[in-house]
Amino acid sequence: MSRIARRFEQRRAEGRKALVTYITGGDPGPDATVPIMHRMVAAGADILEIGMPFSDPMADGPVVQAACDRALAGGTGITGVLEMIRAFRREDQDTPVVLMGYLNPIEQAGYLDFARAAAAAGVDGVLTVDLPPEESDELGSALAAHDLDPIWLIAPTTSAARIRAICEQGRGFVYYVSLKGVTGVASLDFDSIQTRVQAIREATQLPVGVGFGVKDGVAAGQVGQLADAVVVGSAIVSRIAAHADEPAALLDAVGDIVGELRAGLDGTSVEMAP
Repeated sequence: MSRIARRFEQRRAEGRKALVTYITGGDPGPDATVPIMHRMVAAGADILEIGMPFSDPMADGPVVQAACDRALAGGTGITGVLEMIRAFRREDQDTPVVLMGYLNPIEQAGYLDFARAAAAAGVDGVLTVDLPPEESDELGSALAAHDLDPIWLIAPTTSAARIRAICEQGRGFVYYVSLKGVTGVASLDFDSIQTRVQAIREATQLPVGVGFGVKDGVAAGQVGQLADAVVVGSAIVSRIAAHADEPAALLDAVGDIVGELRAGLDGTSVEMAP
């Protein structure tokens, strides 16, 4: 059983929902990522999604685009992100880590070499935004050879037949994109989310995570009533951007927002720092 599957099993047994938190590796600088990862876990994150910086992150809004720019300016690429995860694993062998990114850098690295290096670093799953499942045989085989879970996206416009096809190829969990657009924008339509999550559950036994547009603990709690996991990125990355030159304040700000999200999922409230 993968770390991802084990974590969902644990949360299910506890009657709780999983919190998946996203940051861009190397943002705001190479030395910041590992401390941020540990702080998110301490604040209640269940699964860490680490973005591989890319020059054209087409599914991401301006907040994550700026994070990629900062990380690239600091010299972080795939190799650097994997080194960060390796360092994280020296202290944390339990928290699942998912790499999120775009196909071009992975293709440049070579599918098998990438999968081998990711597994050796302690990665558990890979989410490739711009790779259709229908064209994923080569990467999928490489991930399977190294016991890495492929995480697939499902959009509001995905047909029922394609939902079934996507779910057949997925492992770990299925990621439902809750709105049409990019990360960090728009507002959530909870009735639509409920309908779509139910359709996905009819096609798979995999846990369903919902992301894009969850900005605070209230929204996390509302989405958590509908899904098995809530995925949050821009709300965290924006805190990193606001304190990019203040390492201690940055960690506190990340801990505050992740704690708020965790409390929202658990149905409690916390006093937030200004």
